[in-house]
Amino acid sequence: MAQKLRFGYTTGTHATATLVACLHHYFEKKIYDTLEILLPQNISAFIEVQNEGEFYFSSIKGENDDLDVTKGAKISCKLLQTLPKNLKVQTPTLLKVNNLSLYIWAGEGVGVVTKKGLKIAPNYPAINPIPLLMMQENAQSVVADATGKLHAVFSVENGEAIAKDTANAKVGVLGGISILGTRGIVKPISATAYIDSIEAEVSVAAAFNEDIIVFTLGNSAVDFAKKLYDETSIVEIGNFVYDALAKLKKHHFKKIVFITSVAKMAKVAQGAKNTHNRFGGIDFDEVKKWLDEDLGVTLEGEFVTLKGVLEVLEHKEPFVELIAQKALTQLQSWTQEVNYKSLEVVVLPYNIKKEYNKST
Repeated sequence: MAQKLRFGYTTGTHATATLVACLHHYFEKKIYDTLEILLPQNISAFIEVQNEGEFYFSSIKGENDDLDVTKGAKISCKLLQTLPKNLKVQTPTLLKVNNLSLYIWAGEGVGVVTKKGLKIAPNYPAINPIPLLMMQENAQSVVADATGKLHAVFSVENGEAIAKDTANAKVGVLGGISILGTRGIVKPISATAYIDSIEAEVSVAAAFNEDIIVFTLGNSAVDFAKKLYDETSIVEIGNFVYDALAKLKKHHFKKIVFITSVAKMAKVAQGAKNTHNRFGGIDFDEVKKWLDEDLGVTLEGEFVTLKGVLEVLEHKEPFVELIAQKALTQLQSWTQEVNYKSLEVVVLPYNIKKEYNKST
């Protein structure tokens, strides 16, 4: 029997729990070690918190089976009556909780937004709208009819180091991680976080009025892309080809460039919306058919890699161009499917170093 995968809770859920714990301490003089937090869609979660001092609580983001760099992170909130000191330059986010003004600040290890195009405007703490809404809604019953103002400073232990494994710096979130989450729950092996990252990078590129968006698949493709294009326009999409295209439809780039290996390009040509191996490999019978029908080349024997095919071909470039054109046809059909009208789609197989393009 397969092992059951573990789900977890987002940084936004844990941050909300620490804030609510601080409010209970402040208004009711109560110290809780577990709190019931209401998540979006009326789901409840029980989150453990730890008292660290006066109106100061932390929570450890638990283990899960998602691709998640913030697992084990210690997220804290400190509630202050006076303006916090010695923080990075920022504009606090104001939350109105009933009649109370609650100012939200990015402390140590929580980033501040510095570029346009994200869900949060520049100079504000990198705490996304859904976590902020969760904080506001969960705080209402604790705050009741209180008035005045309070300041909540959120911190993440080693958050600046953790952020180096994210795209934060590239999209202009500096000084730490972002407090994220759309449903409060981290699903096992969820692609949501990665696709959200793609969306953020695309939005930043659009905000910079980039005419070109460059999608790269793989580290080598990224390195190659940096030699040709401004880094702001480059987005590493992992294996999420179709999902990345879907994030373009509210923008107006004039040209889409795909930089990848010939092997991944062949998968796209065969209709793979996601090029990860778990979604299947290359159909080499179809590859042989391409060679035979389009190039008049008969290929004998069995093949398990595209590299193996290239090694036995006397003339490699016509074969690569054939795959590129087939990939382009597939990509163009997807751009139309997601209602994005690109002027041009380009496939650039970095290991061949020739650009193949076709207008849409």
